[in-house]
Amino acid sequence: MNFTINRTFEGASFKDIDARTRTALADNGFGVLTEIDVQATMKKKLDVEMPAYRILGACNPKMAHQAIGIEPRVGAMLPCNVILREVEGGVEVSAIDPVASMQAIENAELTAVADKVRDLLAKAVEKI
Repeated sequence: MNFTINRTFEGASFKDIDARTRTALADNGFGVLTEIDVQATMKKKLDVEMPAYRILGACNPKMAHQAIGIEPRVGAMLPCNVILREVEGGVEVSAIDPVASMQAIENAELTAVADKVRDLLAKAVEKI
């Protein structure tokens, strides 16, 4: 099973795709709660060069509230991570598939919420 929703943008700049991703997430009810510049972190901590790579911790408050109400410990699996990474010839965006990540919790009600979140993330990725 795939665990991410992916889309590649040939010839695109990292900065442009970052801005478009944030807009698409916001348009689908997500806010970016956390941001990790993996490229800068690897350079600082390990003195390793790597292509641009950023992790955005996206959260849809309504869906998160609903999920936490069903399973209070689900917060350990939040927010929904979206990565942007420089690939040969462009930029790839990958969003976690919440249905795949929630398989560890056997709860049909939570799976239904994860289905809705997956649909919203897929719409966001498609809109970029």
